[in-house]
Amino acid sequence: MKIVVAGGDGFCGWPTALYLSQKGHDVTIVDNLVRREIDVELGSNSVTPILELEERVAVWKEVSGKDIAVKIADLTDYDAVSAIFQEIRPESFVHFAEHRSAPYSMIDREHAIENHRNNVEGTLNVLWAIKDFAPDCHLVKLGTMGEYGQPNIDIEEGWLEVEHKGRKDRLPYPKQPGSFYHLTKVHDSDNIMFACKIWGIRATDLNQGVVYGLETDETRRDPRLVNRFDYDAVFGTALNRFIVQAAIGHDLTVYGNGSQTRGYLDIQDTVRCIEIACENPADVGEFRVYNQFTEQFSVKELAEKVQKVARDLGNDVELATTENPRVEKYDHYYNAVNTNLLDLGLQPHLLTDEHLTEVIKVAMNNTDRVDRELVLPTVTWK
Repeated sequence: MKIVVAGGDGFCGWPTALYLSQKGHDVTIVDNLVRREIDVELGSNSVTPILELEERVAVWKEVSGKDIAVKIADLTDYDAVSAIFQEIRPESFVHFAEHRSAPYSMIDREHAIENHRNNVEGTLNVLWAIKDFAPDCHLVKLGTMGEYGQPNIDIEEGWLEVEHKGRKDRLPYPKQPGSFYHLTKVHDSDNIMFACKIWGIRATDLNQGVVYGLETDETRRDPRLVNRFDYDAVFGTALNRFIVQAAIGHDLTVYGNGSQTRGYLDIQDTVRCIEIACENPADVGEFRVYNQFTEQFSVKELAEKVQKVARDLGNDVELATTENPRVEKYDHYYNAVNTNLLDLGLQPHLLTDEHLTEVIKVAMNNTDRVDRELVLPTVTWK
């Protein structure tokens, strides 16, 4: 299958491109390398030393014998997007190519606007290019569980059966996003759903939980294929921050009382979910939503897991409560449905002590690359 992986230089995109290539698909990475530019802007870096994209692809060719094409292009440039679709005629377009950080979107007005411009405009360009040049292409779009917020009812997979004043309907699940970034994902979902309805586009919206982990079978084949590992308070997830804090002997800083609960999944499950979506495409005109996560944890539970493993490795760290820079509920109900991908064959990798040990050891071996000032929040919602 001819598959474009947009955002293929990023944390989710890079291992996905390798995985699909290893499975025998004809993979093209499209990326504008903006994530590397943001590192420069924020004075941050990956804990793991990552090669330039062209070098990474060359190493993959060396160890696997398989080619991955690379196109440096920006999805907000419609001429570039249309040229890619006309040249490749992809059967699946895997769309990771968005600014993926809630704190980044909350820095100031300019960042909120740029976040919307990049994410919403890029997705609209992809939709128009599919319509104009590859109408049979299946769009596999990375959404987020953060679109739903923290409702006091079960979170269904994209749709909700509603009875109101004696009438029934199946409606999109209500969205309560928690940042301007999450709002861009809601806008994307609405735009994709509309395009499916009017143009007959086929699309799968993967509302992904927080991704953890570092390596996949493919990246483990050579140290030069290692994935990026963000740890700063802008792009690093709570679990990544805890892991790096433990590695450098810093208290594990829990936002608020730590009861905030979300869905999580291993990066190894992310790449498998993408494969499942590509190999089981949506029907013509179908807007399909899958909730892509495997387990649910509170922030405090994650911190306690990291603390236990760190102590086993000789780093005795404490949990510390810090003021929450975000505006979110505590002690809330959270129960999300995630059966569709499991029914299609996903076999989850769970968050075990062994997994945490592997990643903490990587962080401990790269503490010289950690800027201690970046592990504490500097961006606040209010």
